[in-house]
Amino acid sequence: MKFICAECGCEYPLDGLDYRCPCGGLFQLSKAPGETVGAGVSLGEVPTPVLRRKLGHTEVYLKLDYLQPTGSFKDRGAFVLINKLLELGIREVVEDSSGNAGAAIAGYCAAAGIRCNIYLPESTSAGKIKQVLAYGANLVKVPGSRDDTARAIRQAAATTYYASHVYNPLFFEGTKSLAYEIKEQVGIPDYIFVPAGNGTMLLGAYIGFRELGKLPRIIAVQSRNCAPVAAVFHGRTPEPPAPTVAEGIAIGQPMRLQEMVTAVRESHGDFITVDDDSVLRAQAMLGAMGIYIEPTAGAAVAGMLQYFPAGDNGLNIVVPLTGSGLKK
Repeated sequence: MKFICAECGCEYPLDGLDYRCPCGGLFQLSKAPGETVGAGVSLGEVPTPVLRRKLGHTEVYLKLDYLQPTGSFKDRGAFVLINKLLELGIREVVEDSSGNAGAAIAGYCAAAGIRCNIYLPESTSAGKIKQVLAYGANLVKVPGSRDDTARAIRQAAATTYYASHVYNPLFFEGTKSLAYEIKEQVGIPDYIFVPAGNGTMLLGAYIGFRELGKLPRIIAVQSRNCAPVAAVFHGRTPEPPAPTVAEGIAIGQPMRLQEMVTAVRESHGDFITVDDDSVLRAQAMLGAMGIYIEPTAGAAVAGMLQYFPAGDNGLNIVVPLTGSGLKK
């Protein structure tokens, strides 16, 4: 396995400190046919269940990815990334996250015996901070926005391996497993609704379904208060971000924006936006069904309800639920 710059084609080793090419290009993963990552580090991962439920006028499959070991779908990426870093002999990492990715990386690093430094916005919810600390990670709180945290991590990454859920393609090699599980459970859906910030789930689903030979229509949902990719997708100039209850997708400058746009267009999907009130209503709707999700997961539900207000006409629709309500 190796990294290849998507812009100029330069090759980089997996264990180097480079996390993007000097030309500005981001890395893609190159591997030989049949080449896989070992699974020596485990927190007890299992395929997450799906529930068939009627939401509004629409029957959907809810994919309960908040039942992953650390409480979010980010465990899929952390599982592959940290297992590979352990194989490579990496002993310390840095990562920046609004919470879920940081918790996932911290948890798997704890299991692997890898020292972990997590950079978080100082406004991150107390539950997510408590979880990161429980895994023994060194916590660095950064004043300002999520994008301020991303800038701070670049200095740390100059000397310590950057276990990034955005830059490191090994993370997407993990999140693509979502597509394989969905196919086994309900087949290739007609539509999949995903919350979209940095595109970790979106791009993972795209890579996985593309490998399986058929793409569902990917409907990527952003907060109306922070929707830079939706704006570009629809040919508009992005507006400055504002605070949103869907903090996990509050990304003002997603590094893989063009990849996200390309993936959704190739799937004949769409980018849509939802307001905070609809996100909270969606969270409450699922809570009344006994399903406790964080607000960011509610964004995908709100997007589905907005997209299919009158029903679905028998379509196969999947809505992955990204994180547990216990996170917030």
